[in-house]
Amino acid sequence: MTRTSKLTILGVALALAATRPARAENTELRIATLAPSGSPWMEGLDKAASEIKEKTAGRVTLKYFEGGQQGDERDFVRKIKLGQLDGAAVTAVGLSMIDESIRVLELPMMFQSVEEVDYVSDKLWPYFQKKFEKKGFKLQDRGEVGWIYFLSKNRVDKLTDLRGQKLWLWGDDQLVGAVFKKLGLNGVPLGVPEVDGNLTSGKIDACYGSPLAAVALQWYTKIKFMTSMPMSFAIGATLVSADAYKKLSPEDAKVVDDIGRISGKKARKTIRKANEDAKGTMSRKGVTVVPTPVAMVDEVTKMANELWNDLAGKIYSKEELKMVLDARDEYRAKHKGTAGGAGAAK
Repeated sequence: MTRTSKLTILGVALALAATRPARAENTELRIATLAPSGSPWMEGLDKAASEIKEKTAGRVTLKYFEGGQQGDERDFVRKIKLGQLDGAAVTAVGLSMIDESIRVLELPMMFQSVEEVDYVSDKLWPYFQKKFEKKGFKLQDRGEVGWIYFLSKNRVDKLTDLRGQKLWLWGDDQLVGAVFKKLGLNGVPLGVPEVDGNLTSGKIDACYGSPLAAVALQWYTKIKFMTSMPMSFAIGATLVSADAYKKLSPEDAKVVDDIGRISGKKARKTIRKANEDAKGTMSRKGVTVVPTPVAMVDEVTKMANELWNDLAGKIYSKEELKMVLDARDEYRAKHKGTAGGAGAAK
């Protein structure tokens, strides 16, 4: 072989090597969450992390900082932007700190069933994933918290009963802040980790959340009543910075995406059952579910409908509100007579 031929072959080999992605080094993704250790949320996240580690032969590991070790969700997002964390498993409140418009999926009194929630959210999720991608974040598959109820030390039979209580308000939640203002509720701004202690001290005597959250965070031990009317359905998701994703090879990134999508679907099923089980736990421990009178449901529904339009152009666009309403109405047209009332116990 001539010297020229050897140089040609070498040049081709170098060119081919340059076009191949470099094999990623072992990468640890640092993920924060408010989910308590041992909760169904953490069990699902831990299982997915184990599968990712196994299927990438240890090249990708997920390290979770659970139970609010890294602060509240605002702290998570700030630390991701500073490079101190790679991602977070958060509620829609945390997601809204990247793009607030995603809260259009959580509007009060919007949905009558989980089937409606699934239909609308699944249809719009790719739209929001693209929005997050433009802001430097990988939005993984949808997770959830569940139906959100009012939990209180004093019985609530009408809206004035709720107005008379000192009600926790997640200080970073602009949507719920707007709901409280519309309904005339007395909100006390606090972070999630502060709720339990302030229920104990009496600084607040009511809060809101899913049954599972109330049990997992021990709030249910400080209250006596829960409304049968859910105010909204709360979602969430894991998000990872685009910079962290770039550390993964395309093959490993696909494994993370695939497992995340499958585990998200499984987690939703698990969380729904866990919420039902949590209702039973609360009932056995003395929490009374108060049937919400039709008059209160109608009053809240009327104000919620007004609020949807009030917030268009502020938290989300008019077009995004229309996307949700069109998808919801499309579902209802296909399933006439199958949905429960908006204020029915969930």
